[in-house]
Amino acid sequence: MELAPALRRSASRLLDAILPPRCLKCGEIIADSGSLCGRCWPELRFLSAPCCACCGFPFEFDMGEGSLCAACTADRPLYDRARAALVYDDASRDLVLRFKHADRIDGAATFAGWMGRAGAELVASADIIAPVPLHRWRLVRRRYNQAAVLANAIAALRGKRVVPDLLVRRRATPSQGHLGRSQRRRNVAGAFALHPGRAHSAVGARILLVDDVLTTGATAEACAKALRNAGAKAVDLLVLARVIRVQPG
Repeated sequence: MELAPALRRSASRLLDAILPPRCLKCGEIIADSGSLCGRCWPELRFLSAPCCACCGFPFEFDMGEGSLCAACTADRPLYDRARAALVYDDASRDLVLRFKHADRIDGAATFAGWMGRAGAELVASADIIAPVPLHRWRLVRRRYNQAAVLANAIAALRGKRVVPDLLVRRRATPSQGHLGRSQRRRNVAGAFALHPGRAHSAVGARILLVDDVLTTGATAEACAKALRNAGAKAVDLLVLARVIRVQPG
């Protein structure tokens, strides 16, 4: 009998008895850790094909391989491809914010599984997985970078190389919560750079950027620009959730 696995199972059962697993979204006591209750699960809107070949915007029907949405046709992003596991809406907001601000990182493995399925092609083709960085002062206040937690979980799940500090945020930027796309672009312009000791890793590599939420894509594009300037072959983006806006007809 293998003693170590048995001890881990016993420790897990003991911990669950002392601190029962709770729903990642609403906090209700559930049977298994890192999961959702029966009421919260069906509220989430998961994303899959068919979608825009570039940004992952969901299509109502299959428009053919390589089809782009109206927004990407008019103004193609600086990253190559983006995919998201969930729609960021009223149903998923609490889930994401608990993970981002309330230390609920126990859901990281679950989220990594969702993201790995949504962006399977992106993960498979990646040479390096790297998180969108926080500025050092924000990291001190928050104590962890939620994007780095996700990047590490995805890399562990899929056996990929992760470079947590490939990018650095060289200046603190104001919160972008209430800014439009053009304002966000100005806000993060020049805010990211390659870590001096990691820049060689980007040369000729396919980089998979990981973040929690995709809103306008301004942050992802600023990161992609820094990576391309450093010689990256391609830059993809994988997020837990994304905002879905009505696009021009």
